[in-house]
Amino acid sequence: MFKAKDLLGIKELTTEEIYHILDTASNFKDVLKRDIKKVPPLRGRTVVNLFFEPSTRTRISFELAAKRLSADVINFSITTSSVVKGETLKDTALTIKALGADFVVIRHSSAGVPHFLSRLLDISVINAGDGANEHPTQALLDLFTVLSYKRKIKGLTIAIIGDITHSRVARSNIYAFTKLGAKVRLICPPTLLPSEVNNLEIEVFNNLEEGLKKADVVMALRLQLERQSKGFFPTLEEYFNLYGLTSERLKLAKDDAIVMHPGPMNRGVEIESDVADGPQSVILEQVTNGLAVRMAVLYLLAGVKK
Repeated sequence: MFKAKDLLGIKELTTEEIYHILDTASNFKDVLKRDIKKVPPLRGRTVVNLFFEPSTRTRISFELAAKRLSADVINFSITTSSVVKGETLKDTALTIKALGADFVVIRHSSAGVPHFLSRLLDISVINAGDGANEHPTQALLDLFTVLSYKRKIKGLTIAIIGDITHSRVARSNIYAFTKLGAKVRLICPPTLLPSEVNNLEIEVFNNLEEGLKKADVVMALRLQLERQSKGFFPTLEEYFNLYGLTSERLKLAKDDAIVMHPGPMNRGVEIESDVADGPQSVILEQVTNGLAVRMAVLYLLAGVKK
C-alpha cells in the first residue's frame, strides 16, 4: 500500500510501493482508451504545477493527468509571478497552500527543493525534477513501458547512454531498475560519469559497442547542450561519433531490444533519426505511459490521510 503523503524520489520507495503505482497506472491506461477519458476521483481537488525550469512533456503530462482525474489545475508562471520581485520559495509555497491547493508539482534547478517543501507543507508534494538529483515519475513511466513490452524487469539488461553526471533521469532509473532486479549498464565518457556510481551495483562502459552487447533495453539520455562549454567532451560531432545511437550500433543489442529516450531528443547528437523513428523505438509510448503513471501517483497520494 502507498502510505507516503509525497513522491520525492525513487530512492525513498519500496519495491512494493513501486509495483503498486505501476499496477494502478495499468488501470488508468485502460481508462485512457475509452471514448470518455475522464474519471472523478480528484473532483474538488486542486493541483498546482510549480515549474522553475522549462518543461513541455512533464508539465503537460501532469496537467492532463490531473484534468483526467477531474481536478482543478493551476499552472504557476514564474516569469509573471512575485518570484521575479524577490519572493522566496517558502512564501510562494505557503501562499499556494493558503489558497487551498491539495498538490504541488515542483520542478526546480536545485536538488532538494521538493524535500524542503515536503517538510514545510502538509499537502502532497510531487518531485517533477530537482537539479541533478531525481525525476521519479520519469523512472516510473520507464519501468511501466519496459514491463509492457518485456513482461518483467528482473534479469533484464538496461543500457543507459550519455550524460550521467547531470541527469536526474539516469539517477532515478538506476535506483528503479536495480531495485526491481535488472542489471544496469552506464555507457558514457569518463568526464560524464559521477563519482557516486562507484557505490552502486552497476556496470560502467566507456566504449559504446561493448556496453550495447546483448542489452534488452537501450536508453539514450539527452546531452545537456547548455553544459557543452564546460569541456566535458570536445565537440558534438565527436560525441555522436563515439556515443551516438545508430542503427548499426543497435544491432549489437538483442534483436528484440527496445529503444527509449526521456526527451527532448537532440537528433544527430545522442540518437540517429532512423533509430528514434524506427521499429524498436518506444519513445512515443513513453509519453503516453507517462500520463497513466502520473494519474496513478495523484490518485494514490489523494488517498493518503494528510
